[in-house]
Amino acid sequence: MRITQKFLEAQIKNLNTLVGLDGVPIYRVDDTDKVIGGNPGVYCLSCAYGGYALHRMSASGGTGVNDIFGGHGPARELSDKISALMYGIGLSK
Repeated sequence: MRITQKFLEAQIKNLNTLVGLDGVPIYRVDDTDKVIGGNPGVYCLSCAYGGYALHRMSASGGTGVNDIFGGHGPARELSDKISALMYGIGLSK
């Protein structure tokens, strides 16, 4: 099975649900594109350098993120890491 960006986004949505978050990393006001803040703790996908990474919002201003696994890499590798993270969270509950 090929791991696509859409698949990774679905995994991250499930991860956010598992930890009790709504999954929207940055929110906007009305119909404008003005960013008014971020949702701390929400996981999101980063796409850069030809790879993918899992980030977690760390600041309410919408600017800070933590790189969970330390850099961008292949989609399959990230998918496996997200699956392992969700399994570990499930065990701790």
